[in-house]
Amino acid sequence: MTHVEFPGLGLAFDVNPVAFTIGSFEFRWYGILIALGFILAFLYALKICKRYQVNQDHLIDCIIAGLILGIIGARLYYVIFYPGDMYWKDPIKILYINEGGLGIYGGIIGGVVTAIVYCKRKGVNFWLLADTIAPCLAFGQMLGRWGNFFNREAFGGFTNGLLAMRLQMSQVRTSDISAEVMQHIVNYGGVDYIQVHPTFLYESLWNLCLFLLLIKFRPKKKFDGQVLGLYFLGYALGRVWIEGLRTDQLMLGPFAVSQLLSGVLIICAAVFLIWKGKQEKAKKESES
Repeated sequence: MTHVEFPGLGLAFDVNPVAFTIGSFEFRWYGILIALGFILAFLYALKICKRYQVNQDHLIDCIIAGLILGIIGARLYYVIFYPGDMYWKDPIKILYINEGGLGIYGGIIGGVVTAIVYCKRKGVNFWLLADTIAPCLAFGQMLGRWGNFFNREAFGGFTNGLLAMRLQMSQVRTSDISAEVMQHIVNYGGVDYIQVHPTFLYESLWNLCLFLLLIKFRPKKKFDGQVLGLYFLGYALGRVWIEGLRTDQLMLGPFAVSQLLSGVLIICAAVFLIWKGKQEKAKKESES
């Protein structure tokens, strides 16, 4: 149990990362929230698939396969870029995903590759299917990010803003506490607190807005793949600045891996949307 405060909002919580136990097995909020995000996103996708002429069986098969390989991809992404050799010295820890440590970009890559292969083998329109799933991804990410709150991770540097979050210093990984954060330690009742950007919250709110925009735009799309392109563009635009605030970045040399990928994704998504838009416009002009 740890104490968490949002002084600017006048809120305080006692947080336990473990939701409940059965015997010696712990069920952690991190895993529960990720699973809940997936289930609700999955149910929403099933609800709208008929409206957009998407075969429900193909959708179910693709999402289930994408989930499995997405989780594997997310874990491998985190393990590969994790600083130090903790996982190589004790490989069994790679399996402890309920304790945290999933790289969302690894999950996206694994899920997208799975969907492409599945659609090619089954003769399914990948772009149409992806346009149905994309808003659901944003919804799942929005809810899943709260797992980081319970794990006291995925936070940023010091801030004194309205949404500033205070965490007990003893309950946070030492490697996540930057020099800047150390300079602004607050002591209450003999307990040291750090005050930081709640970047998990920023990303959760960003994904919520992205989800709402995508479901609003989905009926108005001009070509298959447009919703997916907008999802990638919107998510990457948010991630590129939110990642810059975090103190637990996965690095590739002097660069944050997720910022690099976000930058590449922004360019690729923008080029794709412009190219497909011009292609669709030329097609309509030729038909008229």
